Amino acid sequence: MQEILTLIYSQGDPEIATSVPNWMRAPWLEHTYFKDTLKDDEGPRFITTHLPSNILAPALKKSKTKVIYVMRNPKDVAVSFYYFHKMARFMPDSESFPEFLELFLEGKVYYGSWFDHIKGWYGQKKNLDIFYISYEDMQKDLRRSIKKLCGFLGCPMYTEEVDKVEEHCRFAVMSQNVMINYTLIPRDIMDHEQSKFMRKGGTPPYMHSSSV
Repeated sequence: MQEILTLIYSQGDPEIATSVPNWMRAPWLEHTYFKDTLKDDEGPRFITTHLPSNILAPALKKSKTKVIYVMRNPKDVAVSFYYFHKMARFMPDSESFPEFLELFLEGKVYYGSWFDHIKGWYGQKKNLDIFYISYEDMQKDLRRSIKKLCGFLGCPMYTEEVDKVEEHCRFAVMSQNVMINYTLIPRDIMDHEQSKFMRKGGTPPYMHSSSV
């Protein structure tokens, strides 16, 4: 999503996306460097966060901020978060995935329960100018997702510009971009020998039961 927004506002020109780290283009609200990174420049400012709605939504109600909320299947989130714990030196390491999964299901991980997070932000649809999209939808039809985002943001794009956004924001392309894949981060902070930051990015098929 950080890349899509970067490319939408650059009309598909990948220069900034391939020369400026994404944590500088869309700084994380909860990181210590946030205040020094965010500038009062002209044009839209992108802010990234994992914070739950009960912390952030009250302040957003008083602003004109547009909110984009990206959801992802909890099975994929649990696996991705587990490997992030293994590679991020600042995160506690779990002995095994079953052990981590128990913590995840109980909401005893950073940012709390996935279920509460989803319910909390989805409950803000009447209070905020918010756009909901799932990771699976972006994987299934990236182009359609880009066009829907353009409509939400009021940023119409020509076909050839959408082509450029779509090409640059494919997972295979992004995973090789050092401005995105976090390989610029020192090993004592993120150890890519333990796990890549961008691993597979897939959406495996799941079996569904009508009895659930």
